[in-house]
Amino acid sequence: MAARVSAGILLYRRRADTLEVLLGHPGGPYFEGRDAGIWTIPKGLVEPGEDLENVAAREFAEETGSELVSVADDPGEPPLDLGTVTQASGKIVRAWAVAGDLDPATASANLVEVEWPRRSGRRVLIPELDRVAWFAKGEGRRRINPAQASFIDRLEASLPGPSLPGSPSGSEDDR
Repeated sequence: MAARVSAGILLYRRRADTLEVLLGHPGGPYFEGRDAGIWTIPKGLVEPGEDLENVAAREFAEETGSELVSVADDPGEPPLDLGTVTQASGKIVRAWAVAGDLDPATASANLVEVEWPRRSGRRVLIPELDRVAWFAKGEGRRRINPAQASFIDRLEASLPGPSLPGSPSGSEDDR
């Protein structure tokens, strides 16, 4: 069986000397009350023949309610390719980073139908993400799916300038 592939966007911004990343909390009863290690970049499955970068932008819009071009600092600047990671489930995630800003209070995700409780035959509608939030990169590393933490590290390594607080060589204040 072929590995499932998702594509997504890691939106980031700088506040003072701190790098912040926008992450989403998965919706539905399975993730209710869970926090550390389950947040994610807005992302979605790629169908055969689809352009991964286009899928990433589409999924960002579906999971945040905002078109990527409307929240990007410079809509004409190409996204920064962060490469891929393989999650514990075997899913491969490809990500791009975009500098921008989004008000979490305005975010809204599309709804998907899932079986709940599992193997019950009962179907419920849930939001793909029930909320999004900005996190300083150290806190983002704690909250994000462990495999996806590499995206934050790759983003930081690719940005110009000195080490920022919360980086492995910086302050522990934002961890």
